Amino acid sequence: MEPFGFAEMQHFQRELQEKYKALWGGLASEKGVRSFLWMYGEIAEAADILKKEGEQAILRDPKTRRHFIEELTDVLMYFNDVCLCYDITPEELVAVYREKHERNMNRWEVQQHD
Repeated sequence: MEPFGFAEMQHFQRELQEKYKALWGGLASEKGVRSFLWMYGEIAEAADILKKEGEQAILRDPKTRRHFIEELTDVLMYFNDVCLCYDITPEELVAVYREKHERNMNRWEVQQHD
């Protein structure tokens, strides 16, 4: 399977938003809050599956797993809509993600067990 990243996700979201522009209103900074709130709702739906079905069902039951992944996909779709509303490019996201990772890797002292 080929790698799938933010550039492709944003391409898909632009395509989807363009198709339904008359219905959804398109992507613009003033639409960012709406997309963010929709993303929050999808996070809650994924959390409901985790709460109601449990982590073992997500790991072992194909139907529950598929439903959970679908909700996470919805989260990513709205996440990408938010990025597009505010012109956040995949390159910017990756750069900041890497910087944050580096800070987190050096943020806390941990005991090494031999």
